Order: sequence, then structure tokens, then C-alpha cells
Amino acid sequence: MGQKTNPIGNRLGIIRGWESNWYGGNDYGDKIAEDDKIRKYINARLSKASVSRVIIERTLKLVTVTITTARPGIIIGKGGQEVDKLKEELKKITGKEVQINIFEIKRPELDAKLVATSIARQIENRISYKRAIKMAIAATMRMNAEGIKVQISGRLNGAEMARSEHYKEGRIPLSTFRADIDYALVESHTTYGRIGVKVWIMKGEVYGKRELSPLVGLSKKQGGNKGGGDRSKRQPRRRK
Repeated sequence: MGQKTNPIGNRLGIIRGWESNWYGGNDYGDKIAEDDKIRKYINARLSKASVSRVIIERTLKLVTVTITTARPGIIIGKGGQEVDKLKEELKKITGKEVQINIFEIKRPELDAKLVATSIARQIENRISYKRAIKMAIAATMRMNAEGIKVQISGRLNGAEMARSEHYKEGRIPLSTFRADIDYALVESHTTYGRIGVKVWIMKGEVYGKRELSPLVGLSKKQGGNKGGGDRSKRQPRRRK
């Protein structure tokens, strides 16, 4: 049986961009480890903020952390207090100045990480995994997704022997590079062990040249970046 490659990694440089953008040089390994530490810290600290992606960019003296979330208000806080606290905490990890940008996910039903997290948390709260998956599939298809596939593996309903189950609606063309497929793996921690939830969401097909930014189609929230502006929304200069 053929093994499935990661749909995101398989499309890097074609229709997807990287989530770490910097030149490492001799410190490449240290920066990779630091990026992983930053992502783990943010996901743990903002576990209730529906965080999807953490994009990290580096210059010589500045680390720019861009967070995509369905609940930006929790991250920003009243008057930007929470985001300022987070900035100071990240300064201690990196030892450099930190700039935080926050982008809102308008349709969380089309984000594989948020869908998988929702299913995993419902399983932890003892809701039937079949019901949680069917509700997630229905919500995603209502948002005009072309397809969704969910795989769940582990001791389902506390069974003595672990097994895997698949649920699918629509189409998921994994071998078509122009297919915009989002993918995520989230673990659910239950009293009888870990349960893995994998989600693939087919959003459509990309024709022509696409901007390789993970932030395409997202709206920026104020409070994370004090000054500078949003480069993704700048219009190109017209030559006279």
C-alpha cells in the first residue's frame, strides 16, 4: 500500500509558502530549534485562542511572529495588554526585539488545524467521535469546500485494540499540485490513551501564478503591530 506524503510539504514552492522565512547560516540548527520552541510556547499559552499557524521571519535584530487565529480578541486583550505581555515573553526566548502580527481567520471551518482541534477537544469531553466528525464534515461542506477527509486512529470508545476509521465527503486529489489542500494532525488525550485526528480539506484549484504567502486571504487585526503596515495589502507602483 502506498504511503501518503504530507500535502503541505508536497506543495511548498508551488502554491504554498514556508512558515519559517530567514537565512540561518552557521546557526541554522539553533534557529530551527528556537522556532520550534516559539511555536510550542504560543500553542500552549494560547490554547483557547484557536491558533492555526505561527509564521516566523527573522532579520539581524528583529524576530517577526505572525499568528493566524479565529479568536484574535483573546490574543490582543483589552487595550493590547495581552499581546504586549506575549511580546515580552517571546523576547526572553529569542533574546531579540519581537514584533507580533495577528491575522484573523474568517472561516475556521475551512482550516484543517482548527477543524482537527475541534474534533479532538470534543473527544476529550467524551462526545461520540462519530458525531463530532459528522458535524465537522457538514460544517466544512456548508462553507463550499470541494472535499474533506477525516482519519481517526487509536482506542476508539476505549476499545481494547486500536484501529483507524476514515470519513470522506467530496474529493481530495492529493496528486494534483494545483489543488489547494490544507492538512493537519492533532492528538486527543483521553483516559484510555492518545487518539490521532488527521484532517484534509480541499478548498479548490489554483490556476496561474500564486503568491506563496501563508497569509493569502486573511485579514489583519490591529494591536499586534505598532507601525509598519501590512505589506501584503500594498499596491505595486505603476510606472509612468
